[in-house]
Amino acid sequence: MSSIIAIDAMGGDYGPEVTVPASLECLKANSDLKLILVGDEVVLNECLAHDHIQYSERLIIHHASQQVEMDESPQKALRGKKDSSMRVAINQVRDGHADACVSAGNTGALMAIARFVLKMIPGIDRPAIISTLPSVFGHTHILDLGANVDCTAEHLYQFAIMGEEVVKAVENIAEPKIGLLNIGEEDMKGNGQVKAAAKLFEASSLNYIGYVEGDSINAGDEKVDLIVTDGFVGNVALKAIEGAAKMIGTKLKSAFSQNMFTKLTAVIAFPALKIFKQSVDPRMYNGASFVGLRGLVIKSHGGADILAFKTAIHLAEIEISQNVTQKISAKVAATMKNRE
Repeated sequence: MSSIIAIDAMGGDYGPEVTVPASLECLKANSDLKLILVGDEVVLNECLAHDHIQYSERLIIHHASQQVEMDESPQKALRGKKDSSMRVAINQVRDGHADACVSAGNTGALMAIARFVLKMIPGIDRPAIISTLPSVFGHTHILDLGANVDCTAEHLYQFAIMGEEVVKAVENIAEPKIGLLNIGEEDMKGNGQVKAAAKLFEASSLNYIGYVEGDSINAGDEKVDLIVTDGFVGNVALKAIEGAAKMIGTKLKSAFSQNMFTKLTAVIAFPALKIFKQSVDPRMYNGASFVGLRGLVIKSHGGADILAFKTAIHLAEIEISQNVTQKISAKVAATMKNRE
């Protein structure tokens, strides 16, 4: 199945120096893929040089005269930069020229612009951010990761519906096991919001397995495929996990650099360390989906390198091929009908 993806080529900490080579490698890997590179035409042509000639039929450069800065306010980006690479890339999805947009740009601006341009799926109050994190049994999907700081029980229920469809499509799991993040697994624990959400989950057709604690994200058992929480808790959990990963890497490097004996030990342990590093490499989990919108938008980490940005593009390819947005819309419509 062919896919057309609009790339915000100017977004992220590194811009075209990452987005352009990553795009070319994706084109090389998938002959059915077409890309629209959106950004400063002069800069993009300089980055491409002659490398894009072999992909000329599958690579389009769409000029955009502005770019959204990483520290720019969402309001300023939305109102004052209508010709930014981010806005124009999202417009490609709205206008039917692309099946998805991938950007490493400012998260707040990307969400604000995407919501304004693409609008919400009927029946969904707020968009959410869903991504995967490594775990003992592979990886776990979790949402929301920061789009919604304050949520009601109904919002959490909507997140679960959308997340379920993403997991079904991406992981090919018929009935994903869904957990609600809480401070304990016992029924009496949790705040009013979580307890009210649990009642909605229990009364639904979701494969709800109950409350899960924070350790279930990475070190939990194999019973949970999707963890649902609000954006405040989800983002704090995500940043804590990222910080812990950096600490472990730094501590390991320091431990193996103490003296000649530890350096020799590092050489002996190198094959096992390499396997470990690959299994938890954040670049292999890069890419978060904005669910709830009437169009597919994938957010890459702002500091993504070429490999990480390729991962985000590949995620877009998967969700396009699985018609994730359409499946979410259909599931939400059916849920609304059943609740009438």
